This record gives sequence, structure tokens and C-alpha cells, in this order.
Amino acid sequence: MIRCTLALCLSAAPLLAQSLPDGLDRLSTPVAAELGLRPAGAATAARPAPDGPPSQYDILRAELRPGWREPDGRHIAALHLELAPHWKTYWRAPGDSGIPPEFDWSGSRNLRALRVHWPSPEVFDFQGMQSIGYRHEVVLPVEITPEDPSIPVELNASVALGLCNKVCMPAALTLDLPLPPQGAPDPVISAALAAQPMPAVQAGLTALHCTVERIEDGLRVTARMDMPRLAAVETVVMEPGGPIWVSDATVSRDGGSLVAVADFVPPPGAPAFLDLATLRLTVLGSGDAPARAVEVTGCPSP
Repeated sequence: MIRCTLALCLSAAPLLAQSLPDGLDRLSTPVAAELGLRPAGAATAARPAPDGPPSQYDILRAELRPGWREPDGRHIAALHLELAPHWKTYWRAPGDSGIPPEFDWSGSRNLRALRVHWPSPEVFDFQGMQSIGYRHEVVLPVEITPEDPSIPVELNASVALGLCNKVCMPAALTLDLPLPPQGAPDPVISAALAAQPMPAVQAGLTALHCTVERIEDGLRVTARMDMPRLAAVETVVMEPGGPIWVSDATVSRDGGSLVAVADFVPPPGAPAFLDLATLRLTVLGSGDAPARAVEVTGCPSP
């Protein structure tokens, strides 16, 4: 895992600064939160003076919710993040001006497989820069497959994420929780599961295809989706599932079709390759209440 250390986030500072007002393009040094959580670093900094920069302690509260065990042996728990008013954190694909969250579950015990479920995020726009994430609070359900369903799972999460308001800062925390063999239903987790993007069929998607063309530094992908308008404003996110930079998509409507175009640029020296069978497309709707989203994996050639 790549932790969001101060050095890592400082490498993103020129980009983050483009989305901040003049005079506020600085990154604060993270401070480990006590709050019953173990700090992710070896040292714990003191809480800043009232007139000092904000700290992680002031902005972020986090917990693991124990959740429940399914009849097939899977356990449903969740990571619950609460933010101070006006602060936001980011979705798995955060946009050009966001910091993607990073998770390390390797300290867990009796864990065979784990999947994070993502509620539909919000699209933010500031001075032409787009980011995608959550304001105030987010619950991320975690689907766990134990090695041995007959004994508890010891869940350990090391999390690195970005927090932004008028300033942006990295945050790091470590949480652990023994999950009970049975547990109990949790309406908060259930609501987060229900808030995930809807499947394509439910959204009325009737046709989908992608065309790929070479550009100077990579590939350009055009996705065409025949589907009803999702909301007043539609944003399309393309995720290739590999180490390749993807631009914000340009989105337009052509009759009943939603058309999205994005550039894919591989790391220096790497070949420009894209597997359309694993390409994930998420359409985010905003401008209406409640916000809606649809997600589909795989985009065949015409």
C-alpha cells in the first residue's frame, strides 16, 4: 500500500492548489487523532493552538461498525467517517483535483477476501476543476469473507485519505475491531448499501459500446450509452483498473445517447493498453434531488 504521507500529498500540492482560493493553497501537517484510534504514524503531534492550521483531530472522526454475519458466512461491517462542517473527502476515483483513498487490511486476522462498497458520491466543481467525493459523512460498507466462518474476524484497517475545505490536508489513521460471529443488523450500513449506484438495466441502459483511438501520449476512449437522462447534469467516470491516468470525461447528449470522451495516458515507458472488458463506467447525476448514479463494467467495441 502507498500511504498518504505528507511527502506524498505535497507531491500533489501544485494540482490541489489550482482548486483553492489565492492565499489558501497550503497543506497542513496531519495530526494523529486520539479518539480511541491508534495513530498511523510512530509519533503523535500535539493539538495546534486555536489560531493555528486545522488538524486531523479537528476535522475527522472515524470508527469501524461491527455489522452482521450473513447466512453464507460473509460478514458485513463498515468504515464510518464523520467530517467537520464544510469538509469533504474523496471517492475511489476522486477526479483531477482529489486525493484517492488508500486502504491496507493486511493486519487483519481470519480474513480471506474483502470488498469495499461505495455509496454514490457527489461531483464538486471549483473554478473549472472537478472532484468527486463526500461531504460531512460517509459510510463505506465492507464485505468480508473469513478464512474460517466459525470464528471471529479481527478487522484491522490502515487508512490514508485526503480532506479538503479551503485548505487540503492528508489524514492517516489505524482502526481495529473484533467482529462478532453473528452481530446484528445495522440500518446505517444497510442505508449505505442501498445508496450504491444502480445497475445498468434498472437505469434503462439499452445499448453500450466504446471506440478507442491512439493519441500522441496514449489512447482516447469514446463511450456511447443509450439510456434515459439520469439527471439535469451528468458526469461520466471511466476506470480502467490499472496504473493509467484518465482525464475527466467530456460529456454530451446525442438524442437518446449519452456520449463521454476521455484520454488514457500510461506511465512513462509503459505501453498504451486498455482491456475494454474490465473498463468500469459510472454515470453520476447531479442537479436534482436525490442524486442518482448508474454503474456498468465492460464496454464492448461496436
